[in-house]
Amino acid sequence: MGTHSMKFFRTTILALSIMGVAACSSSGDEDMMEAPAAADTSGIDATTAAAQRAEQERLAREREAQQRMEAAALNTTVFYFDFDVSEFMASDRDVLAIHGRNLAANSSRRIRLEGHADERGTREYNLALGERRANSIRDYLVVNGASLSQIETVSYGEERPANTGQSEASYRLNRRVEIK
Repeated sequence: MGTHSMKFFRTTILALSIMGVAACSSSGDEDMMEAPAAADTSGIDATTAAAQRAEQERLAREREAQQRMEAAALNTTVFYFDFDVSEFMASDRDVLAIHGRNLAANSSRRIRLEGHADERGTREYNLALGERRANSIRDYLVVNGASLSQIETVSYGEERPANTGQSEASYRLNRRVEIK
């Protein structure tokens, strides 16, 4: 049983005991009957107040955690793609949804989505793939509240690699969309 439950239980038992003693009293004094009832009410009120404070503290902690998560999400500005795929990864949905809601809440804010591809494929193909990637993210931001007028898309294809190596690890870093 939690601390809150134990306090409530003890207060209730105490109040019932006092009421029982008062009910057995032969004086018939109505004032004696009112005092235990007042004690019972104040005990429940104190317990209720403590529960309300605990709930308010819990909600404040949840708000703070949500704000930290949103700040971290808004600091995430690079999204990676699988080879020859223009759909962003499912694991990026929550972060992108936060970006979309942030744009919706800040209608004067503008961003540029820069689409990139690795060096495999023709220049033209990679430009088109980078554009499809940027558009994929743009569309998701719009679904989550952003306005099309807030978002510019551009494709650099393979022209601006994040890593100039020729390994799979390098290619993976180059298949991306950056929010600027």
